[in-house]
Amino acid sequence: MAKAPPPRFVIVQQQPDRRPLIAAVVAVIWLASLAGAWAWATWRAAPQLPKVSAELDAVRATLRERQARLDQLEQREATLQRSDQISRVANKQIQGALADREEEIADLRADVAFYERLVGSTGKPQGLNVHSTQFSPEAGGTWRYLIVLTQNLNRGAVSAGRLEFAVEGVRNGKLTTVGWAELHQRPAAPAQDYSFRYFQQLDGSVMLPAGFTPQRVRVSLRGDDASVEQAFDWRSGATVTGET
Repeated sequence: MAKAPPPRFVIVQQQPDRRPLIAAVVAVIWLASLAGAWAWATWRAAPQLPKVSAELDAVRATLRERQARLDQLEQREATLQRSDQISRVANKQIQGALADREEEIADLRADVAFYERLVGSTGKPQGLNVHSTQFSPEAGGTWRYLIVLTQNLNRGAVSAGRLEFAVEGVRNGKLTTVGWAELHQRPAAPAQDYSFRYFQQLDGSVMLPAGFTPQRVRVSLRGDDASVEQAFDWRSGATVTGET
């Protein structure tokens, strides 16, 4: 008799999965431990909470006080910086004004010294006068002139008027006078104004004709209260005193 073939299916009894149960138990134990730790910490810290709160309030009050003090110091520093800046500006302005006054005083002293050298302490008082003339060559063929006018007869009075001069010399073997207009190379050239109390320096530039040899300078002053005409020898680059 033939053996029966083995069954195609085998029934195996499956054991229940306990892993979710174990995980749940572990979670419960962990939560319980946390709750216990929190309860223990609360029990231990509860007596210290009022003291800690008081210390925290004191620290906050100290911090506010320090912040207020810091704000005051910053405001004071800003005020001092502004005050220092204002002081620096004012000091700079004062120094500038003092420098201007010192320069003005120096100019006045130089003028007084120059005037004293002109007239001398024992010099005879004179009215409107041409003290000196000076001519110096310039680039381009022009001549720079410097004429000094003085007066010490009427102290404090203002002498005002107009100045002209002509240059006498030789051209092409003949005596020639070059007038004010020709010297300035302008027809009807205006005279040079002057106005002073004690002395004045007048300057400018003129052009001498080609082939002209200067010998004398004749200066004319036309004022409201006086008219003067004086002649001077020509010496370029040197100051000379002329005679009326």
